[in-house]
Amino acid sequence: MSSEYKQVKRMTSTSRIIHWANAISMIVAIITGLYIGHPYYETLIADGAVDKYVMAWNRWGHFIVAIIFDVTSVVIAYLYFFSRFEKAYKKVIPTTKNIAEFFEVVLNLFTLNRRKKFDSTHMDSFNAVYFLIFHLLLAWMLFTGLQLYVGGLESGISSIGAWWPWLLHVATDWTIPVTGGTIMDVRIAHHYSMWFIVIWVVFHIYYQVWRTIFWKEGDIAIVIGGSKFVKEK
Repeated sequence: MSSEYKQVKRMTSTSRIIHWANAISMIVAIITGLYIGHPYYETLIADGAVDKYVMAWNRWGHFIVAIIFDVTSVVIAYLYFFSRFEKAYKKVIPTTKNIAEFFEVVLNLFTLNRRKKFDSTHMDSFNAVYFLIFHLLLAWMLFTGLQLYVGGLESGISSIGAWWPWLLHVATDWTIPVTGGTIMDVRIAHHYSMWFIVIWVVFHIYYQVWRTIFWKEGDIAIVIGGSKFVKEK
């Protein structure tokens, strides 16, 4: 067995940019979203007066990061199937090989790396499924968020015409009956989904640190330099 390491490319520059854009946008979305749901601070201006535009600025920030999520989601969806670097969808297909690998990765986690019967050089089925869950949660957040947004356009028109609210209604009105039948049900579902995403992020960070410590392959550096280092056999 050779103790030398080889460098393995794991993320492209495009994927890393999307990762950090989403990470920053998520922080902004959570801060502004919590404020929109329940204002928890005030901004004082001259003579001790309260800035009346705080809510407007929070809504604007929330909307901007939602647009970033929309754009990156389209790019991710395209790369999921057509990337020339790595097609993630191949790892979530429930083949015998993928199912076996999924459970081996889970066993590796619960046995604290005492059992490792899979190749950690490239994306594994467990991580592929875990990220699929995140992207589905993100898509759900976007649909429910856009339904809440278009619900505020009561006149049925916008600054760019009536086609925009019409399009949003067509794309997102289904979230109302799915969540319970009222716009408040959509709002509650949107809020709870945020906490599911927060839980997802917490475990994601923990697992990347865990892999870095136990596998000793520099996994945590992937989102920075795009590579990890694996022992050559």
